Amino acid sequence: MRLKKFRLLIPLFLLIVGCSFAPSSSAPDTAPETSPAPLTDSANWQNDAVFYEIFVRSFYDSNGDGVGDFNGIIEKLDYLNDGDSSTTDDLGITGIWLMPIFPSPSYHGYDVTDYYNVNPQYGTLDDFKRLLDEAHKRGIRVILDLVINHTSENHPWFKSAKSDVNSPYRNWYIWSEDNPGYKGPWNEKVWHPSLTGYYYGIFEGFMPDLNYNNPEVTAEMKKIYAFWLNDVGADGFRLDAAKHLIEEGQLQENTSATHEWYREMYPAYKEMKPSAITIGELFGDSMSVAAKYVKNKEFDFVFNFQLAETIIKAVQSGRAKNISRVIETSDAFLPTYQYAPFLTNHDQNRVMGELGNDVNKAKAAAAVMLTAPGVPFIYYGEEIGMVGAKPDENIRRPMQWSADVNAGFTNGRPWRAPDANFNFVNVAAQTENPDSLLSFYRNLIHLRENHSALRGGKYVALDSSNPALYAALRADENETLLVLVNLSADAVSNYAISVADAGLAEQTFSAEALFGADKVQSLEARRGGFESYAPLEIIPPYATIILKFQP
Repeated sequence: MRLKKFRLLIPLFLLIVGCSFAPSSSAPDTAPETSPAPLTDSANWQNDAVFYEIFVRSFYDSNGDGVGDFNGIIEKLDYLNDGDSSTTDDLGITGIWLMPIFPSPSYHGYDVTDYYNVNPQYGTLDDFKRLLDEAHKRGIRVILDLVINHTSENHPWFKSAKSDVNSPYRNWYIWSEDNPGYKGPWNEKVWHPSLTGYYYGIFEGFMPDLNYNNPEVTAEMKKIYAFWLNDVGADGFRLDAAKHLIEEGQLQENTSATHEWYREMYPAYKEMKPSAITIGELFGDSMSVAAKYVKNKEFDFVFNFQLAETIIKAVQSGRAKNISRVIETSDAFLPTYQYAPFLTNHDQNRVMGELGNDVNKAKAAAAVMLTAPGVPFIYYGEEIGMVGAKPDENIRRPMQWSADVNAGFTNGRPWRAPDANFNFVNVAAQTENPDSLLSFYRNLIHLRENHSALRGGKYVALDSSNPALYAALRADENETLLVLVNLSADAVSNYAISVADAGLAEQTFSAEALFGADKVQSLEARRGGFESYAPLEIIPPYATIILKFQP
C-alpha cells in the first residue's frame, strides 16, 4: 500500500443495498471436466506458481449491479486455468492474489471495518468459500490481501476507542494527549486530532494504525489469521504496508519491533496451516533490506520492486545489462529466489502505458519477468495490454473482456467506466490471434509450467556483445535452458554471447528451440562455459528465444 491521495467512498445507498440484497449464493457448477490432483500441503508450493492479482470490484460482474463479485470470478476461472493439464488455451495461472475483500467504506478496501466478513457488494462468505473450492479444483491457490497495519476509522474498535478514553479498545490504537509534531516517511501528517486526543495513522486520518505493542491486538490478529486459513480455507496472505507495522518513536519503517513481531507470527500461522504462505509488500526497499524478512523467517517471500523497475527501464531504453545486475544482486541476498518478479501493480501506472502502448515492448518485458528467478505476479489485464495512469481509480478499471458494451464486464452501469480502448484491447479480440499479447503470455506461462529450470533453476547471467540482447541460462538437474530477449526495435546480428563458467560439461550440446525459433546452432562448451556463441544468424526485433541444450 502507498499513500493514498484520492479517496472514493461507496455511496451510502449502495452499502445499504449491498447489505440487503447481497449477490445470490447460487452459481452454476463450473468444475473442470478433467480435475487435477488435489492440492497438497507441500511446503514452498509457491515456487512453482504463477500468480494473478485481481481487484474483485473490477474483474467480472455476475449480477448486473456494476460491481465485480466472487461469482463473477468463478465464471471466469477457466480463463485463468481450466484445470485440464492437456489444454493450453487458458492462461495457466496457479495462484490468485485478491485485493482486500473485507467490508470497507472505501472502494479499494484498504480500510477494513470487519476482519471476519466480506464486502457485501462482492457477495457472501459462502460465495467466497465456493470460489475457493472452484479455484482449488483447478489447481489454483488463493491468497488474501490482509491489511493489518491499520483499520478504518469506522471500525467498531476505533469508534469505541475514539469516543471513550476508558474504552477497552483505547489501547488498540496509538494515542497522544498532545501533537508530537513529527511527520511520516513521505513528509506526510501522521498525527490526527480528535476530541479525545491525537491518534497515529501513517497513511491517512481515516486509517488509524493498530497498536501492536498491545498483546491483545496480536492475539486478535492470530484469531483473524486462523479464521481465514482454517475456518474459511484461504491459502495465505499478501501483507499490506508490511514494514510500517510497529513504530519506534520517529522510526516508522523496518523497526526491530516489526521484525520481531513477524518472527513470532511466522511459526504461529505455520502451525495453523503448514502450507499457508505470506508475501510482504516492502515498497521502496532494496533487496538487502527486504531479504531480512525472508532470511529471518518472517515472510515466505517478498516482492522485488527493484527488479520490476529495472525491467521496465531496460525495455524503455533497449539496454539489457542492468537486468542481470539486479537479478544477481537479488540472488546474492536471497539465493533461493524467494522473491516475486512483477511489472506493475494496483499502485502503479500500468506497464503498457509506461512502454508507450507498444505490444512488442510489452512482450519483451513479460518475457524477462516470466523467465526470471522467483515467483511471478501478473496484474489483471496486463496480459492483454490494458492501460491506466494515476489517479488510482484509472489503474483499477474494469477488466476488458470483449468489445461489447462496458467491455463485457457488466450488463449494468459499471462502478468505473472501462478505458476507451476496450473496443480493440480485450480478451475476445486476442484469444484466437496467435500473435497477440494474450497468446504470448499463455504460451510462455505454459512453457514455464513444463520446464522446471524456468521455475526453480539456477540463474547464470551471460555476456552479450550487443547491449540490447538480454541473455541468461536457467539450469537445474533436469535441463539447461538459454533465454534470449532482444530489447531493441532493430534486429540483432553479428553478436556473440559468452560465459566463463556455467558448470557445463565439456562437450558439444545440440540446441532445441522451445520458443521463438526453429533451427538453431549447437553449442561447444569448454571449461564449464562457452565463447562467442550465436545460435541464430539474426534475432528479430523484440524477439524472445528459448533453447534447451541436449548432450
